[in-house]
Amino acid sequence: MQTERSTWETGQKYEALAVDYLEGKGYDILERNYRCPYGEIDVIAKFGEYLVFVEVKYRGSSVWGIPEEAVDRRKQRRISRAALSYYGRNGYAQEVPCRFDVIGVDGGGQISHIENAFDYCG
Repeated sequence: MQTERSTWETGQKYEALAVDYLEGKGYDILERNYRCPYGEIDVIAKFGEYLVFVEVKYRGSSVWGIPEEAVDRRKQRRISRAALSYYGRNGYAQEVPCRFDVIGVDGGGQISHIENAFDYCG
């Protein structure tokens, strides 16, 4: 069984892999592990005109399903509220478009990137 520390370290490892992937696709990484009272966002990036809020999920095996399935409605709501906080704290106007992406990483290190994976749900 993983300890809290080793779970955090595993998350950091796969978030770094996701960041490398995004940078390779031309994303400008603005922030990692943004925290506020409403929740956390793993990666915040700029891609074209969009602010992109990215949730990274890793699954070592498919026993618990694919990584992307772990971003349920409750998690989407937390990410959405944290994104709204980020807008306010950083002076972005509501007109700046955003999207919510999910990056799944499987046990073999394969990346699945779902752009616009869900809509804002506050």
